[in-house]
Amino acid sequence: MPARSPSNRPLLIAAISGRALAAAARRAGYRPLVADFFCDDDTRVLAGRVARLPGDLRSGIDGGALVDCLKALAGSEEPAALVYGSGFEGRPELIAEMGRHFPVAGNGAETVRRTKDPQRLAEDCAALGIPHPAFSWAAPSDPEHWVVKKVGGAGGSHVRRADGAVSAPGCYFQRFVPGQSVSVLFVGDGRAARIVGFSRQWTAPTPTAPHRYGGAVRLKRFDRSHAQTISGWLSGLTARTGLKGLCSADFIGSGDALHLVEVNPRPGATLDIFDSDEAPLFEAHLAAAEGAACRLPRFADCMASMIVYTRGPIDRFPAIAWPEGVADRQSPGTRLQPGEPVCTAFARGPTAAASRRAVGHLAERLRQNWEEGT
Repeated sequence: MPARSPSNRPLLIAAISGRALAAAARRAGYRPLVADFFCDDDTRVLAGRVARLPGDLRSGIDGGALVDCLKALAGSEEPAALVYGSGFEGRPELIAEMGRHFPVAGNGAETVRRTKDPQRLAEDCAALGIPHPAFSWAAPSDPEHWVVKKVGGAGGSHVRRADGAVSAPGCYFQRFVPGQSVSVLFVGDGRAARIVGFSRQWTAPTPTAPHRYGGAVRLKRFDRSHAQTISGWLSGLTARTGLKGLCSADFIGSGDALHLVEVNPRPGATLDIFDSDEAPLFEAHLAAAEGAACRLPRFADCMASMIVYTRGPIDRFPAIAWPEGVADRQSPGTRLQPGEPVCTAFARGPTAAASRRAVGHLAERLRQNWEEGT
């Protein structure tokens, strides 16, 4: 992917998976230096340098080794900024620590702490008149109407039904609101929010993770009155909490009612389907961190992304001639357990339904490469 500008300045990225952020940085003309858990082939192609982020998926990021890792990755260069992604939502102290050594673009530790604290978010929503599902630290008396979540969790795998669940440190209960989900990607400047676009997400459920993230489709159209209402809510929340840079918010719509479920104060899973060569979203993210305005992309079609998971164990992942429209590709020879991600598939279409069908067909064609004979 060619750089947008000749500057090619280094930019640090830290995330559980940094590929999407690296691609966005390249579109904006930066040379990404990426620390993540995977260092996969796609990320290596996009990045100027890569490093293994200290820690693992089970225990999370090793905060004690984080800054030394990033300093070694930067070397003698002075990065234009540090952009963090997944893995830091529940660890605002790590964001504060990184900010003592690098210019962090995006939300500071206090904003992340506030928006990911379910009680404080509920209080902010109440003050702003934003409908929000009830929450409780204690197990509810009618658990069949609730889900239990991990504070600072992301990706949906941490969400499960509340039946039989008991109160536990780091977890909370949220009343389940039936309806259709919609996610909003927006840019905050600490005072107001500008909406980039709307998407619908779907799950890829397993017996232990019924709300595991499956994919998302960018919408070409969204109800104008609902969009205006959401824009006002998000601007109020941005001014109250100081949100900056690319963020997303998840809503549930049922009839004419909308409920804000949660706020994700960082670039998220839908970055790929909203980014644009004409108006790279990293330009907006970095500009917003400085309180400056930047143009946002416009879309004439829809685009879907889908995580392709294994449906059974794979002793040795085969070498594949990957087609266009695939990223985060699994390396040959890897041993995979059921339910592990293999790649991310993308497809465009004139409508959301057509895009989702197309990405589903691509996923099934891909699976034939590793499911035959397993």
